[in-house]
Amino acid sequence: MAGGGSITEKDKQYPGKMTVFVFLACLVASSGGLIFGYDIGISGGVTSMDPFLIKFFPSVYAKEQEVVETNQYCKFDSTLLTLFTSSLYLAALVASLFAGYITKRCGRRVSMLGGGLIFLAGAILNGLAQNVAMLIIGRIFLGIGVGFSNQSVPLYLSEMAPAKMRGMLNISFQLMITIGILAANLINYFTAKIPGGWGWRIGLGLAAVPAVIMAGGSIFLPDTPNSLRIRGTDDVALEFDDLVAASEATEAVENPWSTLLQRRYRPQLAMAFLIPTLQQLTGINVVMFYAPVLFKTIGFGGTASLMSAVITGLVNMVATFVSIATVDRLGRRKLLLQGGIQMIVAQLVLGTLIAAKFGTSGVAEISRSYAIGVVFCICVFVSAFAWSWGPLGWLVPSEIFPLEIRSAAQSAVVVFNMVFTFVIAQVFLMLLCRLKFGLFYFFGAWEVVMTLFVYFFLPETKGIPIEEMDRIWAKHWYWKRFVDGSGSSKVQMSTAV
Repeated sequence: MAGGGSITEKDKQYPGKMTVFVFLACLVASSGGLIFGYDIGISGGVTSMDPFLIKFFPSVYAKEQEVVETNQYCKFDSTLLTLFTSSLYLAALVASLFAGYITKRCGRRVSMLGGGLIFLAGAILNGLAQNVAMLIIGRIFLGIGVGFSNQSVPLYLSEMAPAKMRGMLNISFQLMITIGILAANLINYFTAKIPGGWGWRIGLGLAAVPAVIMAGGSIFLPDTPNSLRIRGTDDVALEFDDLVAASEATEAVENPWSTLLQRRYRPQLAMAFLIPTLQQLTGINVVMFYAPVLFKTIGFGGTASLMSAVITGLVNMVATFVSIATVDRLGRRKLLLQGGIQMIVAQLVLGTLIAAKFGTSGVAEISRSYAIGVVFCICVFVSAFAWSWGPLGWLVPSEIFPLEIRSAAQSAVVVFNMVFTFVIAQVFLMLLCRLKFGLFYFFGAWEVVMTLFVYFFLPETKGIPIEEMDRIWAKHWYWKRFVDGSGSSKVQMSTAV
């Protein structure tokens, strides 16, 4: 297999196992995904509610009310509206740079606590917002909270989990994201019906709930790395030796950012950039946080568009369980390859369905059966993402970095993720207006690229202890040219113990 690699017997010697305490610690920590998922779901919902648009974006509301002969592709093209959505991701980008330093110096738990409290402040501001400026300031606070949680939670989960169960436990972060999205979609659906048009305030304000869960829960968590004896065994000598070696290598590193740029870390640097970037170029955030707007654009009524978003949110959550059940048995590569192929097919079919009905004019009426077909294609796409690039886009980066560069590298992952989330959020409605149905082919082409990338360049990481992960690069047909003859100082120390 082009990107594969074998697992040695030494890779299987850590005896730690699942305990109730490990499970509860990972469950509480993964609640950090709730704040990210809830925001993704709630943003698209409120921006499709007429009272919200009337109060904050009246020009968008006026364009929406135009007759059906208006080009449906361009009804929601508003720079101010997209700034409301994407300002969070710009703030998360900046915050993740500081989060890396705090996570390294103060621990993962402190970053989660701080992220939860800052997100809580943003939720309060948004729920009480009186103008666009207050909305965007609140979104910036939410973004800072997301930046801290997305930087620290995946690291915490990968370090806490036993190697043979790391995939399953780490994916609980993505599961919480999907639960947050589904909860937000349901809240949008019911609050949109509240008389008086103030239901959007409930949706935005309830972001305080996942913030309190994460901040409150983090107070009681043990920090990592690595509370070895909570894994149900006293036989921790081998893993402890590797941790000591890794810690000594970490202490020798004065600047982890410059260290990350060294040639021997080229494989990790490439993954820190490519995996989060390609994850966003699947087009998933287009579907998830613009789902109600997207459905409304292609002819669904207001309540129907919110209900369709609930359906896709439910599919997203259920499909994530497929990944949880199979990732440590089938491995990362198989799920990424299968999911990539399924997303390619779904995007091509979806683009063709919209092209056949709306063409380039963007003017059409769609029947109930045709609308169901569109929703089905979107669900096929969402399910593929939910058991492949969704969870594994966070899992793989969090488990491949050696300790001496881990916090900095994970910050880089979040930065690249948020850069492209921000860019796509900012330009999506404009691209939909310009590219029309071709936008779906655009994302489909990127899914071809990412599937080829996985096949040729991503080695399998299933079952390999996180402190022994360096050895996979030395076995890879391409990446071994960067580590042969130099290796990692951590690996050299570990093997000498």
